[in-house]
Amino acid sequence: MITVLNEQSETNCAQARADGDDLWISAPELEAATGWSLKPEGLCRGDVCLPVPREHAADYVDGELLNAAAFWRRMQHPVVRADAGDVWVLGTGAADRGSSLSTLEASDFALPDLAGTTWSLSQQRGKKVLLATWASW
Repeated sequence: MITVLNEQSETNCAQARADGDDLWISAPELEAATGWSLKPEGLCRGDVCLPVPREHAADYVDGELLNAAAFWRRMQHPVVRADAGDVWVLGTGAADRGSSLSTLEASDFALPDLAGTTWSLSQQRGKKVLLATWASW
């Protein structure tokens, strides 16, 4: 059993197998875990399809299994796995994330300084801000 995590879900995949940096998973389990499905034109989500390269088809499809990690790397999305290969994270690339990453705008928050004065990030709008954090743990 392999657990596949992404921003929206956690899916246990009984038919999946890990082989080094490759995650081989059935098409139905991949669709359940990520929303991407295998169609004749390639791996698709909605109207967006990623074709299977003919010259490297064996790197992406092995019988009934798809190499999810290879597809994710091809889309330039992050792939992380536990050393044991039993937990995988199929992430979303920064370019495909919400607008806050594309604009590099942080959500507003407020913190006290050493003198006890509370400052909010929105008060600094228009200025260059360096935020240094530290934790004892």
